[in-house]
Amino acid sequence: MTAPGTRSEAPAEDTDDLDVEEALALVRDARREPRDDSADDGAGQASVPADRSPGGRPAGRHRATPWPQARETAARAGRSRARRAPVSVPLGDALGLALAAPLDALTDLPSFDTSAMDGWAVAGPGPWQVREEGVLAGHAQPDPLTDGEAVRIATGARIPADTTAVLRTEHGRIDAQGRLHTTRDMLHGQDIRPRGQECRSGDQLLPVGTLVTPAVLGLAAAAGYDTVTVVPRPRAEVLVLGDELLTEGLPHDGLIRDALGPMLPSWLRALGADVIAVRRIGDDAKALQKAVTRSTADLIITTGGTAAGPVDHVHPVLERVGAELLVDGVKVRPGHPMLLARTKDQQHLVGLPGNPLAAVSGLLTLAEPLLRTLAARPAPEPYTLPLREAVHGHPHDTRLIPVVLRGDHAMPLHYNGPAMLRGIAAADALAVVPPGGALQGEEAELLDLPWASAGIGVCFT
Repeated sequence: MTAPGTRSEAPAEDTDDLDVEEALALVRDARREPRDDSADDGAGQASVPADRSPGGRPAGRHRATPWPQARETAARAGRSRARRAPVSVPLGDALGLALAAPLDALTDLPSFDTSAMDGWAVAGPGPWQVREEGVLAGHAQPDPLTDGEAVRIATGARIPADTTAVLRTEHGRIDAQGRLHTTRDMLHGQDIRPRGQECRSGDQLLPVGTLVTPAVLGLAAAAGYDTVTVVPRPRAEVLVLGDELLTEGLPHDGLIRDALGPMLPSWLRALGADVIAVRRIGDDAKALQKAVTRSTADLIITTGGTAAGPVDHVHPVLERVGAELLVDGVKVRPGHPMLLARTKDQQHLVGLPGNPLAAVSGLLTLAEPLLRTLAARPAPEPYTLPLREAVHGHPHDTRLIPVVLRGDHAMPLHYNGPAMLRGIAAADALAVVPPGGALQGEEAELLDLPWASAGIGVCFT
């Protein structure tokens, strides 16, 4: 519960549409308000300058970062240190990763003249006398043909030398004397895939940075690759905070079920991370500090504890470990108290609010751009759709609203409060609603959920 008088300490313009966690974050901000250096302190002395944080930032009035700027900061954070070393992985482990080296052709494709159809390889003008033995895919080079001769051939089989064309099965007929005739005009070279038609050895097939899709795996295999060089998947660790969380059964006696522990690992995998651990810390500052300092992950995710309550330990722990705060609060609802910090070289921490939908907001605002940059994955192309209904907006902050996509419109969903998951569970995307709201029919930017377009089973996990 919020202590009596808490809301009165928050700036009045920021108190619209707040939940308890966001109100507490604003209390923390208000308590950082610097004294007026031009005023007398009552003893005839000027006020002392505001202290500075370990990262060198003045410890004065905290200003939340605008939502677009927060996402840009998170993306840049992944580029601010040395590039992560590429790794060579088997094709079966490369799905969803980005190429760290060009995919160059190791041979001509196809590597020999091959039949594009089932039918007959024929030489010269018809009719043709058909050989008894046919040519199958995977067999050695067949004997050459002579004019007036044909041989049965399967798709993918090697073309005999001196072949004029391949006559498709449906375009040929055999007469009573066993001779082959064509039932339509035939062109020289018809239905023959010549050697090197797709590429020559040494050609670049795909550049650095290409996302490895199922089609890329197929191309690499066809080109003779057993492994590919890729940017490794970023490693993430989830620290679940809060003594009030149950891991099973019904909520009771002031305890609630933990929704984020089961949800975040799968979500992070869908965003391209390798989740190496999920740890339950509770409301224990020492345990949290120990977990942060000992983590070997590229990204640490914490849940809750980012506001100003009596057991909100994330900010104090970050100060004690000397972390650099890159984003401390974002002008977005839900999710205002989220944060991004650099805890050490090549390691970051994203502090998510404890409310489930607010945590989703933090994932897509801060974790997604950071993970995308670490994995060298391309940013999705932004797009908009008109809203089928008007959406109430916050006076000063961006709102993220779950929507379903219906044809050429986005339908806002109800149950979109900070603590609710019912809306996002049915959603295809989040609509980015600017301060002040959006009218019916107004275009809104959309953030696709990781599985919305590919299906839950194809999240590159």
